[in-house]
Amino acid sequence: MKRLRTLLCAAAGTALAAAGLTAAFVPQASGATAAQSALSSRWYAAAPYLMPLDNDPPDAGAIMDASGLKAFQLAFVLAPNTGGCTPTWDGTAPVSADTKVASVINAIRAKGGDVSVSIGGYNGTKLGQACSDAASTAAAYQQVITKYGLKAIDFDLEEPEYENTAAIAHEIGAAKILQQNNPGLFVSVTTAGTSAGTGWFGQQMLNEAKSQGFTPDNFSIMPFDGGFSNAAAQTSALTAFNGLLRSTFGWDTATAYAHEGFSGMNGRSDTGEFFSQSDFQTVLDYATSNGMGRFTFWSLNRDRQCSPPDNNGRTSGTCSSVPQSSWDFAKYSVKFAGATPPTTPPTTPPPTDPGSGDCTATAWQATAVYTAGNLVSYNGHTWKAKWWTQNETPGSTGEWGAWEDEGAC
Repeated sequence: MKRLRTLLCAAAGTALAAAGLTAAFVPQASGATAAQSALSSRWYAAAPYLMPLDNDPPDAGAIMDASGLKAFQLAFVLAPNTGGCTPTWDGTAPVSADTKVASVINAIRAKGGDVSVSIGGYNGTKLGQACSDAASTAAAYQQVITKYGLKAIDFDLEEPEYENTAAIAHEIGAAKILQQNNPGLFVSVTTAGTSAGTGWFGQQMLNEAKSQGFTPDNFSIMPFDGGFSNAAAQTSALTAFNGLLRSTFGWDTATAYAHEGFSGMNGRSDTGEFFSQSDFQTVLDYATSNGMGRFTFWSLNRDRQCSPPDNNGRTSGTCSSVPQSSWDFAKYSVKFAGATPPTTPPTTPPPTDPGSGDCTATAWQATAVYTAGNLVSYNGHTWKAKWWTQNETPGSTGEWGAWEDEGAC
């Protein structure tokens, strides 16, 4: 969740938080339809990351149909690039005016799923850096919770923010306030992983949480981009992190595992490490056998094969750089949640149009993979792919979709 992640207050509530008081809060969605009921916490703990506005966002509904996934971790909410203590998507799109992400959330919920929202990440200015204290940071995040009727939120605390002690104090304090003011809210904290579990700044973050008396549903580490060559190195780091949780909070081994999570990177990492499907299975087996509290990965935008499969030795934000079928890695999250991924395509795939009139381009096929510049015919029109796409019907998602209408044949 590093370089490739970028492409990236109600007054009364603020006053209560500043006074150290709490109030019961039932989020009401504005711009997104509130889910009728929350998913089990296991689904929020299994939710993989999805950038809904960047890195060639895949269709969430298609992922749900093909993999059985029900929960998504939408990334990232940041402070505005222009400054200020208000939430935006990727530092550019104000949450208050958002309709695009809300549309994604509505579509997921219409199919029985739900979302968590992740704040922070590797790049951009974080709200903990921009806001003056924990109360104002929490008030900014509360706008996101209220806007989308959230039942889960993720604090992704890593470089460079977690090197700023004041910013981390704001983030941890905000997480505690949100946890108090939103009963039942699932709160995860994600930070960098090392062979020792986490580094100096990660330990400082744990110490801050202890000093504030804050316990999230889980603390997760990201064992990649740090010399992790395989799953064995990752599980070794998870064992070491369990020791850090025990020594910091005084937990026994089982309690520490119940509050511990894994956040991996599928395929080729930023630093050239490779994590295959078998590596994910190994870590999943470790997580489930030890009763770990979370299993997620970065990202669904990458959970599809490149062309060529190794992407010529490059790391991509839109494909994995390893041989795979689409949504292979999502199925490990589904297994962690306790569900069985489907083994066959949906029983009613999108219709395939044979083309019509004097169209010369090949007819669009739902199962085919298309890359930027590919031409197809559909409903008497010629369509050109803007980027990598599969199973997205030309014209089905309007101007924001993967296909550009080249006009009638």
